[in-house]
Amino acid sequence: MHILVIEDEPQLARHVCSALYRCGHEVRAEYDGAKGLAAVLAAAPDLVVLDLNLPTLDGFEVLERMRKAHSPARVIILTALGDVDHRIKGLNAGADDYLAKPFSMEELVARVEALGRRHATPTAEDILKVADLQMDVRQRRVARGGETITLSPREFELLQVLMEEPGRVFSRTELSDRVWHREHEYDTRTVEIFIARLRKKIDAGFTVPLIHTMRAMGYTIKAAA
Repeated sequence: MHILVIEDEPQLARHVCSALYRCGHEVRAEYDGAKGLAAVLAAAPDLVVLDLNLPTLDGFEVLERMRKAHSPARVIILTALGDVDHRIKGLNAGADDYLAKPFSMEELVARVEALGRRHATPTAEDILKVADLQMDVRQRRVARGGETITLSPREFELLQVLMEEPGRVFSRTELSDRVWHREHEYDTRTVEIFIARLRKKIDAGFTVPLIHTMRAMGYTIKAAA
């Protein structure tokens, strides 16, 4: 993958670039928000490792401008340990994942690799359908009522899990494990944020909602009875 690291601590940026380069990725770094944003829009990286505390433009502004420019790059935000409000704000702004500082380089590499996998479940059909919602797993395309819906990689993966078994109720912890691969750190708030993002894209403007919350149980996708 082509990865851009936007981090204002040069030594940390060099360590991150070196670790990702050793895994076979093409990596470059920028050290302030404005230059980082310009690099994203000019070079169209596959993935961005984005610090929030940046000079010129902070990470939130960089992320918001990326999404307004329809950048499809996957984004991992770096946040201060325990800074839940910043993490939630970043996810709501369009980030795909987060990592709290201080972090292990092994975990960062694992999160990058997880985001980089454009997998299709071998047992799944190429085309998944629920009512008028259709997903092409191989081409990674989603449409409802014939209108194309643009999803981030994490949104796509979450929707795919739901659509592979319509009507089945998935708990928040299972979705956290299957989509974010957080086997020992169930982050249910992140799941709730992404479900809300999916609802805005999948159900907004349609009379019949497809994504449903089952109280005290989790989430499911299904057509109207």
